[in-house]
Amino acid sequence: MKKIIVGATGASGMPILEECLRIIRSEKEYESALIMSQSGVMTLEHETNCTKEAIEELADEVFLPDQIGAGPASGSYRTYGMLIVPCSMKTAAGICSGYTDNLILRAADVTIKEQRPLVLAARETPLSPIHLRNLTELSKIPGVRIIPPMLTFYHRPKTVDDMVHHIAAKLLEPFGIETEGYRRWEGI
Repeated sequence: MKKIIVGATGASGMPILEECLRIIRSEKEYESALIMSQSGVMTLEHETNCTKEAIEELADEVFLPDQIGAGPASGSYRTYGMLIVPCSMKTAAGICSGYTDNLILRAADVTIKEQRPLVLAARETPLSPIHLRNLTELSKIPGVRIIPPMLTFYHRPKTVDDMVHHIAAKLLEPFGIETEGYRRWEGI
């Protein structure tokens, strides 16, 4: 089984988190381990009709951010990599500086040291020079991908849900997940 650690922080974008967890759940070879920050829970309740309990039901395992001694804090915990969706600039800064005071940050640090894929759905606008510096430094690390949840239109979305699905599929693509309904650019 290919386990993806899914971190969720307090930035905007919780419908994308929900869709990512639904897609992972639908894949027979994959499972998810969710770590959601307190800010993430607040944002989830503000942006969606989903409760913390409902989002946790979409995950195969759930850890609290203060469980610093849990499995994802160790390189011997088998994972296929980590996705942080949404990824706040605070979290990006923590990862960039190696500051690992919670399980999301520690799991990201372990993912980098074990050279597993780390995908960050960096969520902020406008981006300050500090944000850009941190994201640039992170992008230089092998295996780290910065994939901001940007709107695209080449796949001709009809609804917001179509757009959410498209970006969720794009975030999961580095883990080898090919989602139904995901349309790649095929040229003009």
